[in-house]
Amino acid sequence: MRFRHRAAAGFATLLLPLAGLVGLASPAQAAANATAGFTKTSDWGTGFGGQWTIKNTGTSSISSWTVEWDFPSGTSVTSAWDADVTGSGTHWTAKNKSYNGTLAPGASVSFGFNGAGSGSPSNCKLNGDSCDGTTVPGDAAPSAPGTPTASSVTDTSVKLSWSAATDDKGVKNYDVLRDGSKVATVTTTSYTDTGLTAGTDYSYTVQARDTADQTGPASGAVKVHTTGGGTTPPPTGDKVKLGYFTEWGIYGRNYNVKNLVTSGSAAKITHINYAFGNVTGGKCAIGDSYADYDKAFTADQSVSGVADTWDQPLRGNFNQLRQLKAKYPNIKVLWSFGGWTWSGGFADAAKNPAAFAQSCYDLVEDPRWADVFDGIDIDWEYPNACGLTCDTSGAAAFKNVMSALRAKFGSNNLVTAATTADGSAGGKIEAADYAGAAQYVDWYNVMTYDFFGAWDAKGPTAPHSPLTSYDGIPKAGFTTADAMAKFKAIGVPAKKLLIGIGFYGRGWTGVTQDAPGGTATGPATGTYEQGIEDYKVLKTSCPATGTVAGTAYAHCGSNWWSYDTPATIASKMAWAKNQGLGGAFFWEFSGDTSNGELVNAISSNL
Repeated sequence: MRFRHRAAAGFATLLLPLAGLVGLASPAQAAANATAGFTKTSDWGTGFGGQWTIKNTGTSSISSWTVEWDFPSGTSVTSAWDADVTGSGTHWTAKNKSYNGTLAPGASVSFGFNGAGSGSPSNCKLNGDSCDGTTVPGDAAPSAPGTPTASSVTDTSVKLSWSAATDDKGVKNYDVLRDGSKVATVTTTSYTDTGLTAGTDYSYTVQARDTADQTGPASGAVKVHTTGGGTTPPPTGDKVKLGYFTEWGIYGRNYNVKNLVTSGSAAKITHINYAFGNVTGGKCAIGDSYADYDKAFTADQSVSGVADTWDQPLRGNFNQLRQLKAKYPNIKVLWSFGGWTWSGGFADAAKNPAAFAQSCYDLVEDPRWADVFDGIDIDWEYPNACGLTCDTSGAAAFKNVMSALRAKFGSNNLVTAATTADGSAGGKIEAADYAGAAQYVDWYNVMTYDFFGAWDAKGPTAPHSPLTSYDGIPKAGFTTADAMAKFKAIGVPAKKLLIGIGFYGRGWTGVTQDAPGGTATGPATGTYEQGIEDYKVLKTSCPATGTVAGTAYAHCGSNWWSYDTPATIASKMAWAKNQGLGGAFFWEFSGDTSNGELVNAISSNL
């Protein structure tokens, strides 16, 4: 494959207020100056998502915290973030990270995990004492209120209503949170928020407080887009669900735009990145003219069911995308430029960002296909760092390019970028001004895959898309959680970060060890490239035998593969929602099954 993304990694993430919490907070039990409460945030039958929240109820700061609890036999922690979690038998211990151990009086912090089984924690201890602090002994915190509904939305206001929470001692009032910050405390189950900005997205949750002043878990979140402002949210939902469509997929893979329809995937996505346009001579350029706008599709290959003719103005993938948008008008299409192979051209582009932006605008808005595209995506691998080639354009180059693109494309077009996920100390995230550029982009596609692979021919074997760290990980900071935490730490809003999913596996051969960390003799055989294979092949040729760090792995014969399955995608989507991320994207459509089971896993869980 000519343009395979190769991303690197990031940092364990500070948890934002969670949306969509289910279940009740466990009864508080008593560290003299702090409390800890557990909430089950999601449940998919064979496993669940969990969150512990530690609150300093004393008058002096806490410098560190340790939470301990017991699970019944058959229930365990499979991955965790924002804490170092270890288990011994049925006993589990979570210790703070270096960045979240200190709690000022009244402050709180949360950490989360994914679990296997269906049990609930018991015998909670916080810093060696019981978890209930000095609150009313045995008094349970309130339940989560119902997810708010929004009505009477105007340019500057919205009315919110929700169903009541329950509590054994009675609910006193409700805190209304906008984008995670409290904006009001009310005693009723409705509130009108005013003073908002027209044409802006907001997220609201509600949490109850009982007569003992204990705060329960947050409700589910409702997204609100105020009227006016010249923009509207995608009608299919508030989360971005984006897939890459490769121009070359119509050749050996025989994957056409029509396959998005027959697989059912078109009905479950919001955006498509068409990959890739070239970057050369400081300009945006056509990648493959035959595939893009010249190839004649037969009736059975065409979205419309009508064959292309020799004299029609536009053929190729562009015309097929036009037909797709006619059937699914909610889908937005972006033209992605660069990629692994063509990122070397960005160095020249960065020398004159305005001229580069003008060339891109002229190409994307060419009258022959201007109606096909809704914006531009920049896939620069990597600004001021090394990918297939090394770039030395400087830390400010990426920001300058994105600023010029936004100025040229304006507010009515989408401007996005694929980014590294290397959150290691001194890694690629630190090489460019991603924080400064964030003001100009609608979102970043954080390439949270290809952390590890058979380019290290002798191993060690490792999941190529780990959600969190784990014992024995080959390189610290090379996880999804690390990447997202690092972007957030430098000031990139969570809603502008999309989690990435690979629709393929990476693998080694000559492996005898089932668990990750084994040695190998080289890359496993793949259909199109050594060491890589589509999910649709691996699901039957080498079924998953285990899970590590939120990603499946499989040992069959002498081959060892790692890849995402519908089950691991479900847990990653739950994590993404809990982190407040803007959605998810994937590389790329043709790796999925003919009925689009991976796209469905993203859509149904996001």
